[in-house]
Amino acid sequence: MTAEQFSVVERLGGDDFLARTLGRSFKVVRGDVASLAGLLSWDDLNSILTHHRFEAPRLRLAADGEQRPIHLYSRPLVTRRSTVWHQLQPSELHKQLADGATLVLDAVDELHAGIGALAAQLERWLRTGVQVNLYASWTGIEGFGVHWDDHDVVVVQLDGAKRWRLYGPTRIAPMHRDVDVPEPPPEEPVADLVLNAGDVLYLPRGWWHAVAASEGQHSLHVTCGLQSTTGADLITWLSETLRAQEVVRSDVPRFGAAAEQRAFLDALGRLVVAELESADLVTRFAATRDATERVRLIPSLPYITVAPPDPDLRVRLVTARASLVAGSDNTVRLVAGGEEWTFAAKAGPMLARLVGGVPQRLADLAQAAGITLPQAAGMVTELVAGQVAAIGGA
Repeated sequence: MTAEQFSVVERLGGDDFLARTLGRSFKVVRGDVASLAGLLSWDDLNSILTHHRFEAPRLRLAADGEQRPIHLYSRPLVTRRSTVWHQLQPSELHKQLADGATLVLDAVDELHAGIGALAAQLERWLRTGVQVNLYASWTGIEGFGVHWDDHDVVVVQLDGAKRWRLYGPTRIAPMHRDVDVPEPPPEEPVADLVLNAGDVLYLPRGWWHAVAASEGQHSLHVTCGLQSTTGADLITWLSETLRAQEVVRSDVPRFGAAAEQRAFLDALGRLVVAELESADLVTRFAATRDATERVRLIPSLPYITVAPPDPDLRVRLVTARASLVAGSDNTVRLVAGGEEWTFAAKAGPMLARLVGGVPQRLADLAQAAGITLPQAAGMVTELVAGQVAAIGGA
């Protein structure tokens, strides 16, 4: 089983999860070690720590809610060019971890193909940005104490066991930039559970929780943080959209008469109300979010100029939320990464294969569109230049 075959969508319940659980309550799905093939292992983690240079806070150690100083487990090295980086000291790292620290590595989806595929799968399904952080711990000391996150999370236990105490929310849908803070959680958790290798946990934002490797064995898990899309985001987008209207661009009549101020506010109100009453407002907002998502940039070396017409050339989109829009003039538009491309409608089947998210052979893309290999290679060259596609990879 590969990382692509590890379907967190199926594990969580697909459409039923979206309708009944997302944003409402936690969910635990039990699994087994075999289901994790292709995801990150201890050897993978050792390799990442060996072959990359990290600075805090991307790589950090935490215990009892505090971050441990970097000098306790690394030493500064000065290069010939007078740059300084911190070299991890394995023996000191081991001591800190044995003493109760939790190792945290942010954005591991950018460092490991299997975890990157997991993040892309969630992005494609939930139509939102995803960052995956890794946590490794060896003792019952909590890395962060009882806390809540300002985003939903999907947790995959990779090895060992981790105890999760869930206390529920004390403020509905709290935000990173909020007008108030949640009340403290109750003393007794609403759920006390242990995740073992292969298990998956979904937790909505705002849920207080405490996590510890208190089961007498080490623990390795990843937490997929799901970017929230709130009413505040919609209002911000709406204010940008309405800048096409003169009254929105006009100065607020702070020094005008009361009648002038009232007329200005009434004009604004009519515009906003009309948009809020529009049946397709959420659809348009979601389409804009998809079209401007963050692209996972991937070079296409050695192909630095054009894609060769090689039938076995592998091509993939580096965006998980691209969309195809049929034009009225026998064209099709690909919208992705904040850009838009217009092709003849005949290219639609080729683009549809790419939008599916699976790497494709150039020969299969050409056949789907009924075009020649050089023509397909030309389209791929254009998409690679636009940084929404990449050549290479299995």
